[in-house]
Amino acid sequence: MIRVVLPTHLRNLARIDGEVTLELTGPVTPATVLDALESRYPVLRGTIRDHTTLRRRPFVRFFACEEDLSHEPPDTPLPEPVVAGKEPFLVVGAMAGG
Repeated sequence: MIRVVLPTHLRNLARIDGEVTLELTGPVTPATVLDALESRYPVLRGTIRDHTTLRRRPFVRFFACEEDLSHEPPDTPLPEPVVAGKEPFLVVGAMAGG
């Protein structure tokens, strides 16, 4: 069971309370987690990744086990604690400004 934590505005959009749990088979990567998330909550398509290129949106970041995975390739395996459900995969809205 993969645990996913979304920012408040995306939870509100998808009408989600708290974190999301996803059952995945095969490799657990940011891409497979987001595929499963968007499949379960179609309203999130295009909010985290571009519709066409599937690239991460500029002001969205991914974290797992206190590591920023935002610039890693989307097929990079997630850390074992995330795969085991001990730690969540975090989707975070980046902060900008001064």
